[in-house]
Amino acid sequence: MYFIKSFRKRFFIFLAVCFTVMAISYIQTIAAVPGKLTLLEGEEYIYNFKSPFFVNIKADRDDIIKLNGGEIKTSGSYLKLSDPICLRTQKKGSVNLNIRVFGLIPLKTMKVDIVPNKKIIACGNTIGVRLKIDGVLVIGVTDVEGENGKKYLPARESGIKTGDVLVEVNGTKLNSIDDLTKAIEKSQGGNIGIKYKRGDNYRKTEVTPIKDSGDKKYHIGLWVRDGTAGIGTLTFYDPVTKSFGALGHGITDIDTGMLMPIESGELLESNILAVKKGQQGNPGELRGVFVEENKLGLIDKNTEHGIYGTLDAEEAEKISNKEYPIGLRSQIKEGPATILANIDGKNVNEYTIEIERVSRQNFMGSKGMVIRITDKRLLDSTGGIVQGMSGSPILQDGRIIGAVTHVLVNDPSRGYGIFIENMLRNVVSGNQQALGKAA
Repeated sequence: MYFIKSFRKRFFIFLAVCFTVMAISYIQTIAAVPGKLTLLEGEEYIYNFKSPFFVNIKADRDDIIKLNGGEIKTSGSYLKLSDPICLRTQKKGSVNLNIRVFGLIPLKTMKVDIVPNKKIIACGNTIGVRLKIDGVLVIGVTDVEGENGKKYLPARESGIKTGDVLVEVNGTKLNSIDDLTKAIEKSQGGNIGIKYKRGDNYRKTEVTPIKDSGDKKYHIGLWVRDGTAGIGTLTFYDPVTKSFGALGHGITDIDTGMLMPIESGELLESNILAVKKGQQGNPGELRGVFVEENKLGLIDKNTEHGIYGTLDAEEAEKISNKEYPIGLRSQIKEGPATILANIDGKNVNEYTIEIERVSRQNFMGSKGMVIRITDKRLLDSTGGIVQGMSGSPILQDGRIIGAVTHVLVNDPSRGYGIFIENMLRNVVSGNQQALGKAA
């Protein structure tokens, strides 16, 4: 009897140990298998997850990628994660790989994006950026003092808030602040219907304008903006399609912090007049002016990963024609690299930097790398990274791997960079801020 009890106890301890080991291995495998991969078209990649599990891998498409030299079967392909896995990309596109342990226990669904394996031109030229908002952005809500001396809040009482985008007034599309002010004045104090956008949702409301005791004009108590402008850096362009990417981060409103919804935009030639050197706690900036008559291209998209559009064919010919292959996140190493930047308004120069950290987990935003300026020339001139350098391309081992996006306020020599693969997802086929006005 004692022998049986002892055996049972040892058996249960053995099972507990096995279960614990399996659970730890399962958790480690989940951490090791990425949820998202970006790969180049026509390339082969080897991954070694060093996991003891036998898994089944199913794909939602059969024409994008090959697994270990063969097609992924409709019923799934079984393989051991203890052996290296070979992924061979066939064409650009996206595929979801559903991975299950023993074909039963869900492990992870891995999304694989295949991007074109081509060369693009790394730029580094400073540019002027001018955007026209799709509608009229509310940057503040205020009161209106009526002729009777009382204060009213017509816009606030109608439900309109800071950050809303006004798109129609009395059923007519709003193209500018002037459209709004004319409609308000025309109402002569009668209700006006306003359609506005908050987030992804559209709403309608009515507002009663109040005649102001000061200027004797009608107002609804809003501060609004219909455009913005500033200086930035052109990251890359595709010599075949003439499409470009710049900044590496989106253009947000200075008052609301929201990504500006654009109707249209222009890329302009800029002249750098001076450099405000960055200091601890006080970021520097490139100060320049636009050459209004020299339009470089059109902006079609403002995203969290930068601005995108197409360059004018003649202007594109004037930009450096040195092409670089694309370097993906998986190819980036911590260590020496360079950036291309134009700080004197004339020449694009290459400056040395150090990549201090590469994000291996959360890499979809504009802060995938931590970089540090090491080039004495740049440090002496700017103190490091300054406003206007956003978009400066980052190069390593003869590849374009990303762009500068942000500076660390407490240390201007350091900042963040975005992976080039994130910018390429937004490519279009084929911060001096505008002043707000009262309405």
